[in-house]
Amino acid sequence: MKRALISVSDKTGVVEFAKGLIANDFEIISTGGTYKKLQEAGVKVTEIDEVTKFPEILDGRVKTLHPVVHAGLLAKRDNPEHMKTLEKLNINTIDLVCVNLYPFKETISKADVTPAQAIEQIDIGGPSMIRSASKNFKSVYVVIDNKDYETVLESIQSDEDDTILRRRLAAKAFRHTAQYDSIIAHYLTDLNEDEFPDVEVLGYDYHQELRYGENSHQKAAFYQSAMPSEYSIASAKQLHGKELSFNNIKDADAALRIVADFDQPCVAALKHMNPCGVGVDDESIYKAWRKAYTADTMSIFGGIVAVNREVTKEIAEEMHKIFLEIVIAPSFTPEALEILEAKKNIRLLTLDFSKSKEADKYDYVSVMGGLLVQERDSTVDQMSEFKVVTKKAPTAEEMKALLFGQQIVKHVKSNAIVISTTDKTLGIGAGQMNRIGSVKIAVEQEEQADTHTPLVMASDAFFPMDDCVQYAAEHNITAIVQPGGSIKDQDSIDMANEHGIAMVFTGRRHFKH
Repeated sequence: MKRALISVSDKTGVVEFAKGLIANDFEIISTGGTYKKLQEAGVKVTEIDEVTKFPEILDGRVKTLHPVVHAGLLAKRDNPEHMKTLEKLNINTIDLVCVNLYPFKETISKADVTPAQAIEQIDIGGPSMIRSASKNFKSVYVVIDNKDYETVLESIQSDEDDTILRRRLAAKAFRHTAQYDSIIAHYLTDLNEDEFPDVEVLGYDYHQELRYGENSHQKAAFYQSAMPSEYSIASAKQLHGKELSFNNIKDADAALRIVADFDQPCVAALKHMNPCGVGVDDESIYKAWRKAYTADTMSIFGGIVAVNREVTKEIAEEMHKIFLEIVIAPSFTPEALEILEAKKNIRLLTLDFSKSKEADKYDYVSVMGGLLVQERDSTVDQMSEFKVVTKKAPTAEEMKALLFGQQIVKHVKSNAIVISTTDKTLGIGAGQMNRIGSVKIAVEQEEQADTHTPLVMASDAFFPMDDCVQYAAEHNITAIVQPGGSIKDQDSIDMANEHGIAMVFTGRRHFKH
């Protein structure tokens, strides 16, 4: 008779699985709570200490860590010496291990958990059995997911060679323990406040298959962090529309990063990872929407919109008139939802925007052969940090506009220029190889909009020459904010003074690549 060792924290379907194994001539061995559940369900089961002849000790910390267990798992059935050793020591083989691990991730997700409580949920015996069974997958089934119960039972009942299935189960098991260990490693690393450890281990769960990647000839999938931030596209709930595409996910992520910087009502519209219109208002989310939309009524077509307040009927009626890929918000009124759902393909998502300050601390960017890790640029520049470098100082209204532009420009691909008022973008120049090119694009967009004052310009990095300041002054810009730091800063200051415009330095660059 073959033997199966079952020890699971998630007991979903375990009784039925055990009964299925017994029907296929397996003897069941179990531990602790799993043993109790199977016994109560009338399943014939043997407790682990009857097999090991050794009691559970240290409050259950040691129960399966025993040579009888691991020899039964690791013995190579086609190796006569291995089998003689088992016979000599009166050890029987174990042919199936069904284990899932202590809920460490769920434990550390609780707000009030202590390190001592978390450490008690680090499973030792479970991963050890999984690894032993996985190493010997040719002879041992290793089952770590209740979704595989039916497949394994069908394979046991079949006479066909199931080596490929066993190998897949082993690979899945090693991925499972690797991710489990990575979560523990990150938890302890964070407790130690080690920013960049000598080894970086990352665990991600398969979230969904994507139709394709950035382009239709590229295969793609979406994986979410094992511990996803509550404020992330991975945590969003989709209410309506087609599945998100690769580009949708990247654009939605970029939109969420923008609105996270604002506490007041804010709407951000994006295309290709760059904002095309951002509007804020001290009171009205509808007014914020109008500002974002009218900032660039052409580019918003086919765009992604993030709204940090509930979407109302009034906003939905206007959104319905244009083609949008995604609208993501904390909620939609029933009337707004009904209006927008009339469009079959628009994706409507909700997310807890109150968690926006708890977004991921680090950004991870893959490069060929490696991974770049950096702190997320979550810095929101403050007016008190601005240093006036020109003869003319900005007015209070210009200063407010400069601060708004500075909040937006860090979210624009470098070289980045934003022309804005106090609460609305008017022109955005993105991703040009020279800064004056971005200035000209931003000015061209601004000149297509209605006249606004004050009209200010923000730059993500310093001006290498004074041509950007000259061009801005010649096109009605009244104040400029930039980090400074160029060896030719004085040329730009002199040009601003010559044209009678104000300029402030922040001392902080905001490149985005």
